[in-house]
Amino acid sequence: MADFAPPHGSVAHFAINADDLDGAMAFYTGLFGWRFEPWGPPGFYQIDRPTAPVMRAALQQRRELADGARMTGFECTVAVDDLVATLAKVVPLGGRVVMEPVTIPTVGTLAWLEDPAGNALGIMQYEPTA
Repeated sequence: MADFAPPHGSVAHFAINADDLDGAMAFYTGLFGWRFEPWGPPGFYQIDRPTAPVMRAALQQRRELADGARMTGFECTVAVDDLVATLAKVVPLGGRVVMEPVTIPTVGTLAWLEDPAGNALGIMQYEPTA
C-alpha cells in the first residue's frame, strides 16, 4: 500500500458489513467494477476502487461492536492526529467508547465510539507511512 496520511477530521475509511461476503463482492463488482483482495483477519477484504478519490475501503464479515448491536450499512472511520486526546473528549461530549484502542500493524491505532444518538464511529490515528 502506498503512503496514506489523511488530514485530521477527514473520513479516511469506510467499510461495508455483510453476512454473505461472496454475494456482496459480486454485487459491488457488477455495480461499480470494484475488486476485492483478502487482507488481515479472515472475512476482511480491501476494496480496490481504481477511479475513486483517496480513501481506504473494505468489505468485512458483519460483527457487533457493542453487545446486541450488529453493524449495518456503511461504517466510517475518521482520521485523528491524537487518538488519546480525541478519546478523552468522547464521554464529556455525551458519547461512549465501545472498543478500546487496538493497533493494526503498519496501519495505525483504532478505537470505536458511539455518538450521543447511538451511531457507531471509528477513529484512527494512522501511522505516518501507512
